[in-house]
Order: sequence, then structure tokens, then C-alpha cells
Amino acid sequence: MASLQEQLLKAGLATKQKARQANTDKRKKNKQKRSGVAVEQSLQEQVKQDLTKTQQDKLAKDNALNAEKKQQLSDKENILRIQQILTHHQIKNIAGETEYNYTFNNKIKKLLVDAITHRALVNGRLAVCGLSDNSYVVTSETAEKLATLDPKVILVQNDKVESDTVEDNDPYADYQIQDDMMW
Repeated sequence: MASLQEQLLKAGLATKQKARQANTDKRKKNKQKRSGVAVEQSLQEQVKQDLTKTQQDKLAKDNALNAEKKQQLSDKENILRIQQILTHHQIKNIAGETEYNYTFNNKIKKLLVDAITHRALVNGRLAVCGLSDNSYVVTSETAEKLATLDPKVILVQNDKVESDTVEDNDPYADYQIQDDMMW
């Protein structure tokens, strides 16, 4: 009957070099035991430690990948939620002749709106939001809700509210100048 070492060599589970190394380690260990010198870790113990270390590294790597995938899924879900809110709450039928300029992706965009919508945009009752090269006009309440999800979606949201009342002692009350004039 062949030894275990020979069986492992035939099966291809071990190499000749590993077998020689094991024999050498075994002889050294026996010699050190006889001489009373402290014995180093055996090859089996080293393999066990290497295996546990490899398993721990793999587990840490898997956990990091899972966390990254969860973050990507959460980001995608957040974008879809924003897209749904924008499509459901956008204000339509605002086309007009007045231009409203805003920046989107470092480009100046023009939005043709009617006078009522323009005044609402200037006063802060309406806001312009953008997502993936599309612009949406929504109410300020919807824009505030979107800002909690992702503040980068809000392109224009004015907080200025104009009042039509004039102070009693204003010396220039007869000379009103619009601050949203188009030049």
C-alpha cells in the first residue's frame, strides 16, 4: 500500500517540491524536539492560518462590494423617484413669448413662458428643475421636496417674493422700474 504522500502526488493534490518541503520540515521538527529547541509552527498550522486570513480578506472584499452595490441601487432608486415626482408634478401649458434664462449643465438655456409663469418664476412660486438634459417647471413646494432627495436637481428656485404695495413715503413711487426686464 502506498503512503499518503504518494497518493496525494498521484492525485495531483501535491507537488514533489511540497512533498520534499514537508519531509524536510518534519526532520527539522524531530531534530529540534530532541535537542530541546522551541519548535516552529508546522506547515499544517501555517496553511490553516493562511486559509483563515484568505477567508477574512475575501469576506471583507465581498462586504465592500455589497455595500457599493447597495449604494448604487439606492442612488438609482433615488433618481427614479425624482424622475417620477418631476413627471407627475410638472406644470404644462406654459408656452408663451417671454424668455426665461437659466443655466443647466454649464449651458445657458432659454425657456419660453407666458407672462404669468414668468412672474411666478421670478417671485419664487415656481421653480425650474433639471434631470438628464430635461427641464421641468414645478411648484416651489415640489422643489423643496426634491431638494431633500437631491439638491442638485433644483436649477432655479427664487426666494424673493415681490409685493405690489408701495410704501406711503416713497419718493419714487411714481417711477416703478421692473427688476426682471429683458435687455
